Amino acid sequence: MIKRKLTQKILDSLANFPAVAILGPRQVGKTTLAKYIAPLLKKPTIHIDLEKPSQQRSLTDNPEVFLDQHKDKCIIIDEVQRLPALFPLLRPMIDDHRVAGRFILLGSASPTLLKGSSESLAGRIIYTELNPLILSEVDPVKDFYHLWLHGGFPEPFMKKNPSIIQDWYESFLNTYFERDLNMLGLGLSSTLLSRTFSMLAHMQGALCNISQLSKSLAINRKTVERIIEFFRSSYMLRRLPPFFMNVKKRLVKSPKYYIRDTGVLHHTLDIHTSKELLEHPIIGSSWEGFVIEQVVNLDIGLTPYFYRTQAGAECDLVLVRGHKPVVCIEAKMTNTPKMTKSLASSLKDLQTSQNYIVIPSCDYPYVLKEGTTVCSLPWLLSNLQKN
Repeated sequence: MIKRKLTQKILDSLANFPAVAILGPRQVGKTTLAKYIAPLLKKPTIHIDLEKPSQQRSLTDNPEVFLDQHKDKCIIIDEVQRLPALFPLLRPMIDDHRVAGRFILLGSASPTLLKGSSESLAGRIIYTELNPLILSEVDPVKDFYHLWLHGGFPEPFMKKNPSIIQDWYESFLNTYFERDLNMLGLGLSSTLLSRTFSMLAHMQGALCNISQLSKSLAINRKTVERIIEFFRSSYMLRRLPPFFMNVKKRLVKSPKYYIRDTGVLHHTLDIHTSKELLEHPIIGSSWEGFVIEQVVNLDIGLTPYFYRTQAGAECDLVLVRGHKPVVCIEAKMTNTPKMTKSLASSLKDLQTSQNYIVIPSCDYPYVLKEGTTVCSLPWLLSNLQKN
């Protein structure tokens, strides 16, 4: 098992909160992580998988009796989004016997889709998000390109055969479009969902024009917005908002969207080998999305945005503390980057203290004459964590 960075945070939360939710996309390793954590707790555990009808009945036939019988254990409830009616039941059970580490709830939907969870368990639960593997969880030298090409879902990441990886993603996405989204209440055809997701993949990192998407899909704008929100809430799509700072400048107001895992992105675009990726026009946007996802998942207390003005100033990623931009990051798919007029204008506007151009291969970081550091992604991640 690959040790996940979230492990210690979850253990600390279990020592202080009655319930801890581990949320993230399907097959990201939530169950594996919970089973790894269970022996580290100072109490017995019991695991309930709501995908198994026999186990689900233990929480539907007479849930109060079942939960009370196991009140001195840590109860791990898997696929909790399948039983949203459970959350109101947990509240009185927790209040009657309020001790830390009573429940670990595993789910593949955000709190907004876990109906009633935020309200029912306010003050009693802490939410954590488990994402696909990131560079700091694997060998950054050995696994770098494999992680970028095939993504961070643990099962395909551990495979080396491209055809096996391809079959895994095919099954994963079919289940996601045909079952998972509608189980969460979306109620639309899998064909429409797959087409929308494919169009978003082709638009990776571009400004999102909802009206144009709506026209291309021949559906109304509200439906497109609803689909996108479900993609986001099931941890498959990241929305990167624009940063607004100088009201005197004409700033772009549309968000950007990224397929969060590059393995999912590449499979959706029928990219399965390094050669196919290098020859595909999406490679620059893929690299940009990969860099952004790795940086965002550092959890260093900075809020991510992008910056773009109507006059052409642009930066891929701006990290902000409060209302102050502190880091600018530009992802470039070249080994000989130069300071562009667009980036120089952004740095002048934002006045950030740390500025980087991240390229796929860079043995040693170096500084351009404008004071911007050119570096590799592993070096950037290590440097940001230090600062």
